[in-house]
Amino acid sequence: MTQPVITIVGSFAVGMTMRTSRMPIFGETFFGADFDMGPGGKGSNQAVAAARLGAHASLAGIIGDDRLGEIAIDLYASEGVDTSYLEITPQRATGVGFIILNQQGENGILLDMGANMLMDADFVDTIETQIARSDIVMTVLELPTAAAARAVELGRKHGVRTILNPAPATLLDRAVLHNVDYLTPNETELRILLGLPPDDPTPTVRLAERLQEQGVANLVVTCGERGALVLSPSGQYEVPSLAPPGPIVDTTGAGDAFNAGLAVALSEGRDLLAAVRFGCCCGALACTQMGVIPALAHRDQVDQLFAEVHS
Repeated sequence: MTQPVITIVGSFAVGMTMRTSRMPIFGETFFGADFDMGPGGKGSNQAVAAARLGAHASLAGIIGDDRLGEIAIDLYASEGVDTSYLEITPQRATGVGFIILNQQGENGILLDMGANMLMDADFVDTIETQIARSDIVMTVLELPTAAAARAVELGRKHGVRTILNPAPATLLDRAVLHNVDYLTPNETELRILLGLPPDDPTPTVRLAERLQEQGVANLVVTCGERGALVLSPSGQYEVPSLAPPGPIVDTTGAGDAFNAGLAVALSEGRDLLAAVRFGCCCGALACTQMGVIPALAHRDQVDQLFAEVHS
């Protein structure tokens, strides 16, 4: 099988994680535990995950010329991620995220995306040749919307399939949505994309139908422990979740693992439902370790889990 080429127009940030029994309130000093610091950012996570699954993964992004940026360089060297399109700048610091985990593995995240915010349409234009020779181009919203919009626009121009993971979610113009082949929000992001409160009580399936009507070709809503809801031109489907092969420790990287798995499976020729199932295997495995990068699965692990549950 030819190695798939996946280009990720995305973000890098260093994640600093701490576990606590509850969220502190303003003005309160509160004890946490299990501090961990390591590379993150949704685009970076997806690039590493795709590389571990066997793809030629290229990350197009911007990092600061600082010590945190060096973490990215070291990571990509060790993971085999192509950095030909990674820019280092002295203008802004490398992005950083503060992650608080509760005892159930749920998380809240505060971000300063730093150098990522220098990305714009002109930056993406410089990698048009790379996008044109890709099997799939992926992007996220931890960078200016104009950059993500241009990534999917160039993908459409060159007949390359596009995946937009709309996180953190924001309202998007219909012109952007029309260039997205696969939109992958979670249930909260789905509501924000429609201009609704994150906890709007309308059933997810109704909201997904409403968003699909705005021009999204294929909509994959990740629903945590309930799996994924898939809306495509051929119909509407529910893909059940998988129990991780071990206790749930940290869900922070599950969405990134899912998106990378979806991209790799699609680029290898699997149909959408099979690709979603493959992505669910990646997401389940990512919940079993503390920290995102340590938890991203290698191909043999995913293939084994996929064979066990879909044999």
